[in-house]
Amino acid sequence: MTMVSWDEEWAQLKADALARQQQSPRTRLNQLPADGGGSGGPGDQLRVNADSIDGSSHLLIEIAGVLYEGRMDGENATMGRAPRSHPDVADAVDAFARHAKDQYTDAVVLLAALSSKLTSANNTYADYDDGARRELDAVLVCGQYVAPRGG
Repeated sequence: MTMVSWDEEWAQLKADALARQQQSPRTRLNQLPADGGGSGGPGDQLRVNADSIDGSSHLLIEIAGVLYEGRMDGENATMGRAPRSHPDVADAVDAFARHAKDQYTDAVVLLAALSSKLTSANNTYADYDDGARRELDAVLVCGQYVAPRGG
């Protein structure tokens, strides 16, 4: 197994993320026009790219995994404990290790929650589109054209 430095690994992770970003559509936040649209008029154009949302959801989980793998090694905290180091240093290392663990745990949980919300939003959009499609299909299949009466 070849060992690589953190800088080399980080550079590779950034290059991989950039390559993925260039291969798939980018996530774009949807918004209404600044002219106050939203009344059902011609300015309303809310569009969703399901592949982009799904890809972003998976990317958040990948980032959470990378953070989890990069968490502070227990051996590092153990090496900083007394009597191997000065008691003040041991206390500082312990405080830092606890704070770092809390921070990375919060970040991992946040990224996982955001991923779940994106997946849920994507499913909601897909369900809504399917419902609208079924209703339009029903009109086409069951509807009957009635010619206007001349008068």
